[in-house]
Amino acid sequence: MSLSSIINNIPKAELHLHIEGSLTPELMWRLAKKHSVTLPYANVEEIEAAYNFEDLQSFLDLYYAGAGVLRDEEDFFTLMWEYLSRCFDDNIVHTEIMFDPQTHTERGISFDVFMAGFLRAMTKAKEEYGISSYLIMSFLRHLSEDDAFKTLEEAKPYYEHITAVGLDSSELGHPPSKFERVFKHAKSLGFKIVAHAGEEGPASYIWEAIELLDVDRIDHGVRCQEDDALMAHLKEKQIPLTVCPLSNLKLCVIDDMKEHNIIELLNAGLLVTVNSDDPTYFGGFLNDNFNALHQSLNLDEHTVRTLAANSFKASFLPENVKADFIDKVFNA
Repeated sequence: MSLSSIINNIPKAELHLHIEGSLTPELMWRLAKKHSVTLPYANVEEIEAAYNFEDLQSFLDLYYAGAGVLRDEEDFFTLMWEYLSRCFDDNIVHTEIMFDPQTHTERGISFDVFMAGFLRAMTKAKEEYGISSYLIMSFLRHLSEDDAFKTLEEAKPYYEHITAVGLDSSELGHPPSKFERVFKHAKSLGFKIVAHAGEEGPASYIWEAIELLDVDRIDHGVRCQEDDALMAHLKEKQIPLTVCPLSNLKLCVIDDMKEHNIIELLNAGLLVTVNSDDPTYFGGFLNDNFNALHQSLNLDEHTVRTLAANSFKASFLPENVKADFIDKVFNA
């Protein structure tokens, strides 16, 4: 069996996926027409061309514009259902999905609208595909901590459906320390904690996420190699890193996939995982990321299976469920 076939066939979990970042140009165009939203593009092909942005901020500008076509419960259901259907195709059996409520509430769209759509799609995927899914509510770090507190309060009716709280959006100039109080409160409420750190921002942001936010996982974290003490700490504590290779390439964290350090981190004993981040914007879903690594870094079968097993180890699934999936990874 080819390695590409093994990648397709083994069960996997995805832990770093922004649902708004799975919006395809086709769905953006369709929903814009549905809601009579005027886009600065004449057709789907022009939207696809716009996805060739040059940096994180250019991406975020497009990302938030794209999110503007999401208006009613059915739109959010369709967005989530399309992603979960792709999970079925890629043999992703469990996924922990980030969503950005502030992107929608500041447009006047309430939790009742997007949560209803998300949860309906997640229930359907569980029933029809057997895919389990958790939600991670992410705060936008370019907004204030007070706004994050407000969002946490607005989410109250849906706490039982939210597994973790995270931190995303533009990293530079918005260190984790900016949100120390709100994450302490979220932790006291029983939520798992994740945070983007060490992608554009320096290794010191990873330390802040660990020491001030008390994270259970670091999203990205590829710049940890800049600090030997941090590398040792991540190895000792086995704090997972949710690495997103095609995202790193698209946002110029690396210039060539051959330069990616994920295997160096894995060989150094860190608990690294492969994820797609914002797949439609960054050029590929989860299996595309695995295949890109294989083509550039010449992965072997054991490494692929280890990375897939790590996705379950790093998940928020119960330990017995993790063990069952890991057994399947090495015996699929």
